[in-house]
Amino acid sequence: MSSYESFLSSVKTGDWLTLLLGCLCVVLLTLTLWNGELADRAIIRSGGKVFREAPLSRDQQIEVPGPLGVSIITIEKRKARISSDPSPRQYCVRQGWLQQAGEIAICLPNEVSVELTGSAKKYDSLNY
Repeated sequence: MSSYESFLSSVKTGDWLTLLLGCLCVVLLTLTLWNGELADRAIIRSGGKVFREAPLSRDQQIEVPGPLGVSIITIEKRKARISSDPSPRQYCVRQGWLQQAGEIAICLPNEVSVELTGSAKKYDSLNY
């Protein structure tokens, strides 16, 4: 008899039920706590100052001036993205669609950012 077979023969029905219940709890906690809430507005900044707050309920394109030129923020179907930017590497454009509260896209060379917010403020970390 191998060690695997002896292990299986020593595991009782209650052990399997406890293991199954633990796995279900982990899945349930992951689904409820891991996902952020859906955002309801976008805060657009240019040069470190708030340029505009836009609701995600209305599809629109917003032109935001920066030191290198104009960045275009697109809002569609309760999602937002930086669809065009004059920055050389296009990292913020490649980031794609943002839809959960707390997500942010930043174009550092052009000093433009878009941050999604919801009803409650979420923190990545707390500073003292």
